[in-house]
Amino acid sequence: MALATITARVNEADKIQFDKFCNHVGINTSTAINIFVKAVLREKRIPFEISYEAEPFYTKENLDYVKKSVAELRAGKGKAHELLEVDDE
Repeated sequence: MALATITARVNEADKIQFDKFCNHVGINTSTAINIFVKAVLREKRIPFEISYEAEPFYTKENLDYVKKSVAELRAGKGKAHELLEVDDE
């Protein structure tokens, strides 16, 4: 069977991390991409969920949690504390 080349542009940092992951699991990048292609052809779909959330704060689960928390605070079931700031770097 003849082989063909697929060229894709990705962020350099992502490529480095992807190459490291592939190496860690004992395959090369080409094999990983071939696994993806075969899964797409076999399943006739992208083999994982692709979704978009404009703002994670507004998910149903988070809004339900916020509403529950506000109700608890209004019912006197809360404890005031100072704002803690965390430096992510």
